[in-house]
Amino acid sequence: MLKRNKVTIIGAGHVGATAAQRLSEKEISDVVLIDIASDMPKGKALDLSEAAPIYGYDSHLTGSASYEDTANSDIIVITSGIPRKPGMSRDDLLRVNAKIVKEVTAKAAEKSPEAILIVVSNPLDAMTYVAHKVSGFNKERVIGMAGVLDAARFSAFLSMELNVSVENIQTLVLGGHGDSMVPLPRYTTISGIPVTELLPKDRLDAILKRTRDGGAEIVKLLKTGSAYYAPSAAIIEMIESILKDKKKILPCSALCTGEYNVKDLFVGVPVKLGNRGIDQIIQIQLTTEEEARLKSSAMTVQSLCKIVDEVL
Repeated sequence: MLKRNKVTIIGAGHVGATAAQRLSEKEISDVVLIDIASDMPKGKALDLSEAAPIYGYDSHLTGSASYEDTANSDIIVITSGIPRKPGMSRDDLLRVNAKIVKEVTAKAAEKSPEAILIVVSNPLDAMTYVAHKVSGFNKERVIGMAGVLDAARFSAFLSMELNVSVENIQTLVLGGHGDSMVPLPRYTTISGIPVTELLPKDRLDAILKRTRDGGAEIVKLLKTGSAYYAPSAAIIEMIESILKDKKKILPCSALCTGEYNVKDLFVGVPVKLGNRGIDQIIQIQLTTEEEARLKSSAMTVQSLCKIVDEVL
């Protein structure tokens, strides 16, 4: 009998549950939804199971509060933590979410010591640092989901501005997830045409600012939560590249050990994702200004990690 891949999603809120739905509908894997509120993930897993006859998927879904059900997962997605609220920065979430991520990572890693971790909790880069420290997993198997989402937001705004298909657009965003992210217009193309040839600087600058503020804009509009459709889609793109060994080059938060002159920090960089996790960090040439902005972004992440060390 063919063994299905197994993905555990810790945190059955909007992001986790929507990711479970997308995984199931694509039949990428069986899914385990874990949450501290034991009945809630059971209810969502049952609801998704009852949708299966309509959509025609045979993925098996389990909802639970027990980490026993997560044993031998291929991938563990960590979405746990309190959500951002209007006026709250990602940094405000730091201490409380660090404690939550520390606890759930330890429990999940014990049951699935060979798994690949994808961290979604905010502040993203610092929480990925926590998961790496606590799990003891090698750096290839601990990845933060941020750059895929930021690049998607950049692409969406360019599509709106230029009135072209999103499929024509390739964007690249480096650095920490948040205000210090580093979108790269030089590496952004519309069907191979550099975006700098299609948009004046003032319009492009406005789109770059909107990309940096993308999460906060949605928080402000929703008023009682944060984004989950686009984040869950970004999670699925990463999972699919890993489980299918597609070797996609995607911007993810990875542990740099000298790449881009960043040492022992998780920041967003282009990586090749395959069935071992991160196969390779892709190094590209940056201008002096881009290097300076990436360094500044890395220093912001470093300051968060120093605070996190107190929690660990």
